[in-house]
Amino acid sequence: MKKIFLSLFIISVLAISAVAQQSNKSGIKSLGTWKFDAPEAPEGYTSGTIIVGVEEKKPTASISFTGNEYKIPGENVKAGSDSVNFTIYLQGQDIKIQLKVDDEKKMSGKAVYSEGEVALSLTKATEAIEQAKQ
Repeated sequence: MKKIFLSLFIISVLAISAVAQQSNKSGIKSLGTWKFDAPEAPEGYTSGTIIVGVEEKKPTASISFTGNEYKIPGENVKAGSDSVNFTIYLQGQDIKIQLKVDDEKKMSGKAVYSEGEVALSLTKATEAIEQAKQ
């Protein structure tokens, strides 16, 4: 019984390690869920979540705003090792989101639209949860 448990434990550890290494192979530091703040944005758009991922070897992005669970998919997503750029269509206009990875837990950038640009600051979702606990 102990041998079976030990074997299952070792297999589990190896499987988790393999999955973790595979997710890092993309080289995209921005993958994950990010909480953003945009204090200068119009009301209703000052905070929310941006999710950066990979599907079928192509980068994906979506954005949702606090108080609204609808996820707006990003279009023309380009994600490099230290940046993410995509466009969303909101209230009849295209908004270009340009983000730069500052470190593994922070990103910064801007949203450019017809009336100007709005600064964005992002924190990795796990970090945002830890800060809320303090």
